[in-house]
Amino acid sequence: MATLTYLTTTHFDFGTLEMLPKMLKQEGITKPLVATDAGLVKAGLVETVLGAIGDGFAPIVYDGTPGNPTEEAVKDALAIYEAEGCDGIIALGGGSSMDLGKAVGLLAVSGGPLEQYDPLTGGAKLIKGMAPLIAVPTTSGTGSEVSVGFVIILEDGRKMTFASPAFIPRVAICDPELTMGLPPMMTAATGMDAITHCIEAFLTPQVNPPAEGVALDGLRRGWQHLPRAVADGSDRDARWQMMMCSTEGALAFVKGLGAVHAMSHAAGRIRRVNPHHGTLNAVFLPAVLRFNENTCEEKYARLREAIGLEPGGDLAAAIEGMNAQIGIPSGLGEMGIEESDIAEMVEYAGKDLAARGNPRRASPEDFEAMIRASM
Repeated sequence: MATLTYLTTTHFDFGTLEMLPKMLKQEGITKPLVATDAGLVKAGLVETVLGAIGDGFAPIVYDGTPGNPTEEAVKDALAIYEAEGCDGIIALGGGSSMDLGKAVGLLAVSGGPLEQYDPLTGGAKLIKGMAPLIAVPTTSGTGSEVSVGFVIILEDGRKMTFASPAFIPRVAICDPELTMGLPPMMTAATGMDAITHCIEAFLTPQVNPPAEGVALDGLRRGWQHLPRAVADGSDRDARWQMMMCSTEGALAFVKGLGAVHAMSHAAGRIRRVNPHHGTLNAVFLPAVLRFNENTCEEKYARLREAIGLEPGGDLAAAIEGMNAQIGIPSGLGEMGIEESDIAEMVEYAGKDLAARGNPRRASPEDFEAMIRASM
């Protein structure tokens, strides 16, 4: 049996930010917490969004979101939400801000602690509700604006994935204008995040043909337009296409994800390095494609077709070529991850929710081999 779920209302195009006041009224939000980060304040995007909100609302800004959102930051934002009497959330930024906003929205209505909602222990049954949340992405990568999940580093060091239909934002406003100033390296890293979502969601064995069609469409768009967006950030068509790739990748991963994300989550909890999630995905993807290939031959043929690779071509090598073209680091070592980190990464990767979606079961030895191949 297949259960097909699609998903939330997404307003998508240049200029859709103008719809934000209408969406706030629609959701009954009068005093939103704007969950964002200091970089977006500095870039002027927070001011742009506050200007779009206009009169009649009393937004409160929380700009302390870390690059990999933490439980401590969630608690800080929640304290402001409650002290200020907020009644909803605008999650503004990349995946980190949107994930933090989702966690605040969950705790504001359902209460803590956060770890009780671990889906691997049946925690989704404890969800009582969410504060209304409007997601406004400023990158084209995570797709959290339409996804069922969020990821938080807990106070005990675990990087935990939370998943439930309750976590899908009420509304997503995808305005590519907000991505026009994204630097080349961040464009590359977030773009490879979106491409990885499309590939891993497509390969996950759960039966959902509509999601697979969405994944392949997103992959085609991303593969064709990511080099253009990196080379020329003012290319409006490339920015539009990459935001669509990002959104489609997250619509597709309602099916689940795989070993790439399991290892990226494990590496992302290394606070000494604080590595970017999308960059990790790009670096791990070739090794996982090589690991899964004999399990997914028919699907690999369709992936090759989507990116214009000849029949029987080396998908992993194609990803390595794209990474090199757009300036992604050549390996984990270049990102600051060391030999001494591997054992802990193996342990956490095997426990990660995403590991369950990989088309080929990975043992601890398999995870170690893939990590070493990515160093």
